[in-house]
Amino acid sequence: MKSRVHNSPNLIYSVGTQVVSLKAVQGSGGRVAHPAGAVGVVVRSPRDRQHSYRVRFVDDFEAPLHHDNLMLLAQWKEMPAKEGAINDSNKTLSTHGLFDRVIYRCVVGSRAFGLETDESDTDRRGIYLPPADLQWSLYGVPEQLENDGPVGWKGEECYWELQKFLIMALKGNPNILECLYTPLVEHVTPLAEELLAMQDAFLSRLVYQTYNGYVMSQFKRMQADLRNQGKVKPKHVMHLIRLLLSGIHVLREGFVPVDVGRHRERLFAIKNEEMPWDDIEAWRKKLHAEFDRALEETDLPERPDYERASEFLVRARRMAVAEELP
Repeated sequence: MKSRVHNSPNLIYSVGTQVVSLKAVQGSGGRVAHPAGAVGVVVRSPRDRQHSYRVRFVDDFEAPLHHDNLMLLAQWKEMPAKEGAINDSNKTLSTHGLFDRVIYRCVVGSRAFGLETDESDTDRRGIYLPPADLQWSLYGVPEQLENDGPVGWKGEECYWELQKFLIMALKGNPNILECLYTPLVEHVTPLAEELLAMQDAFLSRLVYQTYNGYVMSQFKRMQADLRNQGKVKPKHVMHLIRLLLSGIHVLREGFVPVDVGRHRERLFAIKNEEMPWDDIEAWRKKLHAEFDRALEETDLPERPDYERASEFLVRARRMAVAEELP
């Protein structure tokens, strides 16, 4: 039987992370230096999850501990006092290896948009499929997994549980649709390949409401910030304009253009505060008008293909019964 484990070298607690030992920490002569539940700080991270961390405790005692014997302090604090309580998703995260159930991992953000610089982070997003027994159990599973990445790595990781991902995609969530269309895919299982092959099932005229509506609401806030504080966040403004450009393209061409590098010069003029606010507003209003016309002319359906997405989810749930990750 093939291993279902899909380790990622990025899923490592960074130096400085506060952790809790899940087992007694042994000292010299076989004595217990610290009991299970002791809080320490990671002082050295391994290159992968096959090797041990170096953890320092409050008395400066240091010990090597494997990833499976540690839990983030923040997660420990949120655990119910009685072990084994129902809906204890944080314990589930620690003990059932959900990061090893990732079926899809991609790079999003500035590097996927064609807007990266030397200082840009590398943000990864994706999907995980929990094992069926855990999904059906009283403990449940978290809707998303988050990880800060190893020491020296600039970026974040976030993986959504499959059903959560599908629901957000059906609603036309821009961040989720960009995951499906990003050109920077790092890991994909056969099941995830099926999902990528049905990208068009998630595109509909709802894109107009989600993209256009979000941009309009954010610009109203910014106008208030300008009146009250005299400034706005230029990077946020740039990405709102990028969303309009992307949404128009979705309605006209039927796919999400994640890479907007051909607009890089003008978008960076916004980010670098080189474009006057009046010019930004004029561009925004022009794009809103284009968005309206694109909605009138689009061939996209009124609603996404809920039935196709539901059939895929049921099939995935059935596959999750097997030990091997599909």
